[in-house]
Amino acid sequence: MSTLAVSLIAFACIFGGAMFGMFLRAFLPEHHQSPESQRIVNLGAGIIGTMAALVLGLLVASAKGTYDAQSNELTAVGAKLVLLDRGLSLYGPEARDARDLLRDTVSQIIERLWPSERLEQSPVRHRLSSPLELYEAVQKLSPQNDLQRSVKAQAVGIVAEIGQTRWLIFEQQSVSISKPLLVILVFWMAINFFSFGLFAPRNATVIVTLCLCALAVAGAIFLILELYRPFGGFIQISSAPLRNALAQMGQ
Repeated sequence: MSTLAVSLIAFACIFGGAMFGMFLRAFLPEHHQSPESQRIVNLGAGIIGTMAALVLGLLVASAKGTYDAQSNELTAVGAKLVLLDRGLSLYGPEARDARDLLRDTVSQIIERLWPSERLEQSPVRHRLSSPLELYEAVQKLSPQNDLQRSVKAQAVGIVAEIGQTRWLIFEQQSVSISKPLLVILVFWMAINFFSFGLFAPRNATVIVTLCLCALAVAGAIFLILELYRPFGGFIQISSAPLRNALAQMGQ
């Protein structure tokens, strides 16, 4: 289910709770609407609202932390890619195949992470490549002097780091918010808004205010879900680090 659909369902549940509270008020006996009853209901709603606010804030912070971590990892990969290409160019003409394979690998990573931003002018590929093939290509280099031996050793280490970070980014794409936690959070907010509507006057100002508040909560849930999808949602991590690295390769 898309993040937008989940957010709309959350909005319907929360705002529906407020409207149900307004509807139910007409059937409550007078002694159930006494100031003492309202005080107890408001006290309970305050406790639930505090818990929901704390959970919502922690979820936003966690999702933002995950988003920032993947963005930083992507920037680091871009820098390492340029460094690797520069090292292979320093190695000499013998590393030409490895450099071509590196550009092909980067192009495929970009098109996999951002399918909607397919490269219009990607390097010509003779075959599909992978980080493992790039690692093997670097390992097959036969250094003839101290400089080439140093470059090869550093290149092998960089390729290993890039491969590790690449798989870490792909694995992090499967991380998402716990569904039971999300259901409980929406349930808490629905109860809270139900208590708001239970003793609220029936007029357009109150209804619009409750609608906007429910929309704000649903928007926070939408933000959390989107931050957990940094490569496929509305709030995407920019592909600029890898594209800039690709543009610098081969120079």
